Amino acid sequence: QVQLVESGGGLVQPGGSLRLSCAASGFSLASYAIGWFRQVPGKEREAVSSISTAGSTDYIESVKGRFTISRDNAKNSAYLQMNSLEPEDTAVYYCAAGWYSGSAYKPSLSGDHYTWWGQGVQVTVSS
Repeated sequence: QVQLVESGGGLVQPGGSLRLSCAASGFSLASYAIGWFRQVPGKEREAVSSISTAGSTDYIESVKGRFTISRDNAKNSAYLQMNSLEPEDTAVYYCAAGWYSGSAYKPSLSGDHYTWWGQGVQVTVSS
């Protein structure tokens, strides 16, 4: 059974840090690009970051310098390190995996490029 499971969410104060994990089962994550997305109730899903199979990364402007995406193919997992968190980062965060033309070297922030999605994990930034 193909599955992605996120963990590591929670409640953190502004300026704090969290590390989200995305564990894959039923397939090898090494062959796929990985994306992190987030959604606030009532708003559209927003791309946050992506990493290609070769390790190239991309971020939306609002998280550049604060978030770091990474992958560990040996552990069949991906991560999103989030530092200097702001209340605006509050959302449900989803990891996704997919293959598309160029996914070896080009990350993608388009949700259409991803086939498998996790169930999401809540991140709340509040004092």
